[in-house]
Amino acid sequence: MTIAQLDALVSLLRSRPRPANLTIPEMRGRYLKLAELLGGAPDARCQPIDADGVPAEWVAAPGVDESRAILMLHGGGYAIGSIATHRRLAFDVSAAAGARVLLIDYRLAPEHLFPAAVDDAVIAWRWLLAQGLSASRLSLVGDSAGGGLVLAALVALRDQGLALPGCAVAISPWVDLEMRGASIADRAQVDPMVSEEGLHAYARLYLGGADPRSPLASPLHAALAGLPPVLLQVGSAEVLLDDALRIAERLHAAGNDVRLSVWPNMPHVFPFFAPILSEGRDGCSEIGGFIRARTA
Repeated sequence: MTIAQLDALVSLLRSRPRPANLTIPEMRGRYLKLAELLGGAPDARCQPIDADGVPAEWVAAPGVDESRAILMLHGGGYAIGSIATHRRLAFDVSAAAGARVLLIDYRLAPEHLFPAAVDDAVIAWRWLLAQGLSASRLSLVGDSAGGGLVLAALVALRDQGLALPGCAVAISPWVDLEMRGASIADRAQVDPMVSEEGLHAYARLYLGGADPRSPLASPLHAALAGLPPVLLQVGSAEVLLDDALRIAERLHAAGNDVRLSVWPNMPHVFPFFAPILSEGRDGCSEIGGFIRARTA
């Protein structure tokens, strides 16, 4: 990393303060514009798919192993984000892991409340298994709310008696919709992307009055035994740091194979910024290595 890269990224993020009273469509448009600033993935092979009613897209880097696949669940507070915002991250993870990525458009709040996102993740997983792919050669990857959704989906899959993936990766996961982690306040001044106010707003949109301690909304409160190996990747300069630290402790206490990777000075979901940040590329490499080692 060069200090200039990180400074430029932080300056970019701080230059985009969210105007007050944005509508949901406007918020979604802002997220898409941020993704477009990072450029596309010209080498990606993209194929739209209907995964039993869940809109999805296969995203594959050149030379991937077609027998290995990743189900990717995008971030965005359960209310914004899409295939379009995360196609580049899907491509970077595909290239690093040597596997194709099934990136889905799960239903978003406030049009679709909890647990719609979890339900769609499970449907997409069942669809993947129905394609004849071996669960041991599959993995789940998600960022931010998508990272929390990865863990919620694993719990749901286990509880439904479905085959579990070879491993999972949660990048900067949001696992506590009550926002009780100390870093929510401690990192507020250094996090250029996420705020406590914003998290509470997204939680209200998603929950629609449901209990924030529901295990499939806040996996921090779930019974976590019997899950596959999990990589938790997080930056030290983000308000959700303690979400990753606490879920790592819970996963370990439940007897799971968990790897916690804290990257100094990195912002929220730093691999998303791989096109302009060398640590982002290194973060994708870490994800790819973890998946390769557990789905070969």
